[in-house]
Amino acid sequence: MSEEDLEIGIIGGTGIYDPSMFKEERNVKVYTPFGEPSDLVSISLHGRRKIAFLPRHGKNHTIPPHNVNYRANIWALKEIGVKRIIAASAVGSLREEYKPGDFVIPHQFIDRTKKRADTFYQGGRICHISVADPFCPELREVLIKAGKTIGVTVHREGTYVCIEGPRFSTRSESKLFRDWGADIIGMTLYPECVLARETELCYASVAMITDYDVWAEKPVSTGEVIKTMKKNIENFKKLVSHAIKAMPRQRNCLCVKALKSALI
Repeated sequence: MSEEDLEIGIIGGTGIYDPSMFKEERNVKVYTPFGEPSDLVSISLHGRRKIAFLPRHGKNHTIPPHNVNYRANIWALKEIGVKRIIAASAVGSLREEYKPGDFVIPHQFIDRTKKRADTFYQGGRICHISVADPFCPELREVLIKAGKTIGVTVHREGTYVCIEGPRFSTRSESKLFRDWGADIIGMTLYPECVLARETELCYASVAMITDYDVWAEKPVSTGEVIKTMKKNIENFKKLVSHAIKAMPRQRNCLCVKALKSALI
């Protein structure tokens, strides 16, 4: 297979560092105008599909969410030929019915970050990218169906509020986010998904719920979170494996021409 066949990128979140679910691994160092990505990109085969794997926090989980070089990560995946990105993330729940162990395929986000470089267009040319619907609908449906196929609970919609981190929310903030209509809370979705749109890549998030956020006032032990995380990691691998097999070769979504009406 040639590099042109490299089409699917996996961004591993908390707990998802190991690309061993794929075969024939080799590592590639990618240079970008925005500095170094979080780590080397692992190129692997899954069946007859070529996969690029990049751990968002580095393979040893040394990069906190507010210091991730999101622009370099997305640029690197685009540079090597990736066209679709599946991004993993660990999140807290803001809804009683969104339970630890469940998966959410977000359809909206609320940005509460403060200091992150969130565009490739810093001058010279202006880009007003549309993120009215920020995630690829085609990729989302593939992931939702894959979750149902393997028998895990997948919420087909969810509003993800992305906070700056690295601290967690206060109780008042958590309750406010619930009042806003947010369903889950995490620290890594933004600006990753917007940068993917600016590069005309398809992007969808697989959010893994590890616990209820502090609004619930339900004490959660570290042991419980770790146990839920381990279970979710195995289910995430199964979900992604099924999604890759079912993913159409041709992209039939608007992500492909996101810049058509965005550039001035």
